[in-house]
Amino acid sequence: MKKLNVAIVGQGRSGRDIHGKYFKSDDNKYFNVVAIVDKLEHRRKRAAEEYGCDVYENVSDLYGREDIDLVVNCTYSQLHAPVAIDLLNHGFNVVSEKPFAKTYEDGCRMIKAAKENGVMLNIFQQSRFAPYYTKIKEILASGKLGDIKQVSINFSKFARRWDWQTLQSFSGGEVRNTGPHPLDQALDLMNYPENIRVFSKLDLATTFGDAEDYAKIILTAPNAPLVDIEITACNCYVPYLYLIQGSKGSLKGSVGHVDIKYYNPENEPQREVLAASMEDENRLPAYCSETLTFTEEAFDLEGDAFNVGTACYYKMIYDYLTEGKEMEINPEKQLLLQLKVVDLIHAQNPMPVKFD
Repeated sequence: MKKLNVAIVGQGRSGRDIHGKYFKSDDNKYFNVVAIVDKLEHRRKRAAEEYGCDVYENVSDLYGREDIDLVVNCTYSQLHAPVAIDLLNHGFNVVSEKPFAKTYEDGCRMIKAAKENGVMLNIFQQSRFAPYYTKIKEILASGKLGDIKQVSINFSKFARRWDWQTLQSFSGGEVRNTGPHPLDQALDLMNYPENIRVFSKLDLATTFGDAEDYAKIILTAPNAPLVDIEITACNCYVPYLYLIQGSKGSLKGSVGHVDIKYYNPENEPQREVLAASMEDENRLPAYCSETLTFTEEAFDLEGDAFNVGTACYYKMIYDYLTEGKEMEINPEKQLLLQLKVVDLIHAQNPMPVKFD
């Protein structure tokens, strides 16, 4: 099996502790890290020891190398678009961290650069392959829950934060930082509708920065379930990651466990609608009620978005680069819609800038 050569730009939490961790793991059978780029000297020294590869201070130091098959862009969020476009224009295939870009227009420029240079661009939406999400999609496809009416996704916690991802000037905030995971899954479950409507509210709760750490997002579209997303830093009692309501039953899920409860209408009596007042056998007022026979199933899951999801994501990238297989995650057909939604959310909730 031919291994592909990778360069990683950035050795922060994402570049080192997510992407780098995968490339150094036993799950990685497809890539060799041959170069690391980071502005900080101590990170370059550490990377040289950890990866045994070349290290550089600037992205431009990669230019002219013809042995690099893929560059992973793990820069600050506000730099994702300009760094990716620069790399694409120099003929590199690029995986860029989420958020895809700050704006829809930036995302379009990234896709245009990839097309014009005949190279690949993809965005690290590895939660699409998280075991809990693939199990949820499998259950929904089975039809056991019937017609899905509402999907509630809760990525909340109670925590204070004061790093660069709390700053608007760095494209921070929960919508662009955490939001790409639930938004990607939500739009996938809605089948990427063209006529999507968005209601949202953003606010500050516990953050020390000026970017939102409270986000309530409701998405609706014709012939799609309503999706209710919460991403907050002020919830001490998070009840679920996923709660799905269907015409035959419901689903409740966390990263490591999914429960479903549903009934079969064919095994229950048919009911005729009564316009007259209902009474019991004693002619007393009554409320319509019955005892349905429910089936309950429980699923324990192994792994999460950061191990199983990352491994599946990079297998998708490898298969595309070596065999031309279609990628399940398509930036142009899928992720640009996410950027439209994010732009609309921020347009609905302008936040005062406190830090330049």
